[in-house]
Amino acid sequence: MRSQRIAVLIVDDHEVVRLGLRSLLDREKTIEVVGEAGTAAEAVAAAERLRPTVVVMDVRLPDRSGVEACREIRAAVPDASVIMLTSYADDEAVIASIMAGASGYLLKQVRGLELVRAVERVADGQSLLDPGVTQKVLEKIKRLTSGRPEGVTSLSPQEQKVLALVAEGKTNKEIAAALELSDKTVKNYLSNVFDKLHLSRRAEAAAFFARRRPDY
Repeated sequence: MRSQRIAVLIVDDHEVVRLGLRSLLDREKTIEVVGEAGTAAEAVAAAERLRPTVVVMDVRLPDRSGVEACREIRAAVPDASVIMLTSYADDEAVIASIMAGASGYLLKQVRGLELVRAVERVADGQSLLDPGVTQKVLEKIKRLTSGRPEGVTSLSPQEQKVLALVAEGKTNKEIAAALELSDKTVKNYLSNVFDKLHLSRRAEAAAFFARRRPDY
């Protein structure tokens, strides 16, 4: 049982969609919708003010893309997880979202229970990467990192263990338990991993490890 409800910010330029999402999520005892936004600018400002745990955001917004907003939100509120909503499976938009720091994406046709579970999963530090999209991200990460001679070897043994567990989809709490570390120490290790590999999010780290696993 969670000690506190998951604070969610909803971002969509259609009021009807926002109201529908709020009605769905607010019914859950584990979730509290703390705010709404209709543009990228409003979303970034609301995220900075409200510090939500999860942001559920449309990829397409009227002033600029949700991908840009995602990047800004992740920079301003690093602990926030972002779920991108798309009307159709646009591979480029999905990949761009993940590279911007999103925890994953969902089609707007998603069932209500699936959305609720998705919010709970990303709040626990998990990603929502679809296997097909994961492969595309892997290829992009491969291109981005192929010229880096340091690779995984630049990581300490403990950092390599943390990265391996991230690739298995473990949450920070699960990693902490497995390695007998505190949550804060795990976060510090992850920060070091992201910095050394020039990655911005767990999804990229998992993809990097999957690609470089044979190097061990």
